[in-house]
Amino acid sequence: MAERAPRVVAELGRPETPEETAARKAENSLKHRQRQTLRNLLLALGASLAVMLVIVLLVPRSDTPIERDVDVASLAEQAQTTSDDPLAVPELPEGWRANAAELRVSQADEVTAWYVGYLTPGDEFIGLYQGLDANPTWVAGLLARTLAVGTTTIDGVEWTVYDNRESPEDVGNARYGLTTEAGGSTFVLLGTATPEEFETLASALTPTIEAQD
Repeated sequence: MAERAPRVVAELGRPETPEETAARKAENSLKHRQRQTLRNLLLALGASLAVMLVIVLLVPRSDTPIERDVDVASLAEQAQTTSDDPLAVPELPEGWRANAAELRVSQADEVTAWYVGYLTPGDEFIGLYQGLDANPTWVAGLLARTLAVGTTTIDGVEWTVYDNRESPEDVGNARYGLTTEAGGSTFVLLGTATPEEFETLASALTPTIEAQD
């Protein structure tokens, strides 16, 4: 049988050498393996996405936002060991929810405060702070160093009013606020709720305020 003539390479205008033939075959083999690897990678990725899709479809979901509803009374009882002043556990109407209740210590003033975060029936927020042996600097920091606009009396308790709802400044959650002092406690209410909702919470605090030494 006649031996096959060497392959002529058009770019060279001559038959390729054995070394060039070996190099060409090696390059073709490498390209084939690379294409095969890419194909396998795409298949694996597709399989993974399919599994993830099945998991997403099977896991039950709810459109209702996750909101914690903490037991303020129980947490206050645990925290009470740190204070001689009665900690506030206001009794509020239906529709109010507490999503946080804890003792907090201010880094700047080292003031310890009993904090409860409330979500109102209007889906707004009010933070209740009961500062223990607090100072004016601590109060000013909570209220974004804004100025009081007057006072109001709620259930016989006089509260200082901070109304920043129309302020162009960034005051965080201190859109509206009320403060009062009793015994060794300073009470600060601040948040985004309506004045009427603030009044509801302030009224619920009256027994605690009157119980302070």
